Amino acid sequence: MITDTQNHIIAALDIGTTKVCALVGRRDEYGRLEILGTGKVESEGVMRGVVSNIEKTVRAISEACDLARKASGENFDIVHVGIAGQHIKSLQHRGMLVRDNGHEEISQRDIDRLISDMHKLVLPPGDKILHVIPQEYTVDMEQGVTDPIGMSGSRLEANFHIITGQITASNNIHRCVERAGMEMAGVTLEPIASAASVLYSDEKKAGVALVDIGGGTTDITIFQDGIIRHTAVIPFGGNVFTKDIKAGCTVMDQHAEKLKVSYGSALASEVFENRLIVIPGLRGRDPKEISEKNLALIIQARAEEILDHVMWEVRRAGFDGQELIGGIVLTGGGALMRDIDKLTELHTGMPARVGTPIEHLAHGYQEKLTSPIYATGVGLLLQGFADIDAGKVNPAVARKKAKQEAVKAQAEAKAKEEARTQEQAEEQEAVATGPGWFDNAFKKTKEWFEAEPDSDF
Repeated sequence: MITDTQNHIIAALDIGTTKVCALVGRRDEYGRLEILGTGKVESEGVMRGVVSNIEKTVRAISEACDLARKASGENFDIVHVGIAGQHIKSLQHRGMLVRDNGHEEISQRDIDRLISDMHKLVLPPGDKILHVIPQEYTVDMEQGVTDPIGMSGSRLEANFHIITGQITASNNIHRCVERAGMEMAGVTLEPIASAASVLYSDEKKAGVALVDIGGGTTDITIFQDGIIRHTAVIPFGGNVFTKDIKAGCTVMDQHAEKLKVSYGSALASEVFENRLIVIPGLRGRDPKEISEKNLALIIQARAEEILDHVMWEVRRAGFDGQELIGGIVLTGGGALMRDIDKLTELHTGMPARVGTPIEHLAHGYQEKLTSPIYATGVGLLLQGFADIDAGKVNPAVARKKAKQEAVKAQAEAKAKEEARTQEQAEEQEAVATGPGWFDNAFKKTKEWFEAEPDSDF
């Protein structure tokens, strides 16, 4: 039974290409996640997972958080934020630590020293390390150790999966959150968050590829033996379906989006040949008829391209499709496309399912939370509680710090307002009681005009 973190209420912020989603949650007495409130608004200032317009993103963040506050009845100023985008890269590295006393037990401190060494890696200019994920350890030539704590040995080695991203992208997210009046408790790679909310532990052990089809990017995370083996970001997602429909059916953006959501299918063979969709024409023109079969063919072609990229990443990670017994789990808004799981199985030859973020939710959750679009937000909440348990985030200290900063900002604003009011009062007093300033100015001007002209001119 969990009691120490049960009363902590934390907030998560999923800043996506098509939506900005805020969630507020806490853990119940059984350790299950209880969602207290959600807020979801359209996103206009994000392109392919990266902030492209600060003002629009700040506005969307503020609106989503206000909706979440209203729905939950809780006030929050600290958020756990997700990061994604095509700038995300991953690499493998090996670290080694020679211990002074080989008879002493290996502790968490030794692992932390190994991880801190990874942060000293030389990266390309403009990049920073976001996550350092340990994989197998080697203790005195004994390989394949998953948890070395408690073992004895003088030499500790480990393979690490290191995820990097651009400093500017991270800074822009930080700036947007701060300008919305909040503070970031931590940043988590969005595919890792999605994996936490939709994957089962036995899938991670057996081997599984999580494919999160977002609006602007498709994120891939590959697990085996319960460990993250590979992460990648494909720089296009659900938005390309809309663009292809717009071009292929020669319709406007809003009609293309409605066609995709209401009638779209990823498998053309499942659609009847003779079904037509009628959409309004431009003003003064006849309505337009579109074949549902053609619509499905357009979507299927792009979905197969995304799946080809996924399989390329699986092979790049050193896996054959048959090695991943858990197959492919699809999530994100793109997973709502009809028959996308069937197409995935046919195209890749791997088992597939649509992942929903209900595995860790407490009973009585709202039906809308079963949608894959909330996978990242729920995962960020889970990651936030994991960070608290690991001691990486102290919610009491963070809350106190945020409160102090808010009080300080309020005091500064009050001082500026008082100074401005005092200045205005002094100006008004000077005008009201001054010694005929206007009369003096008028008199001097008159004297200047009436004076004799200078002889030099």
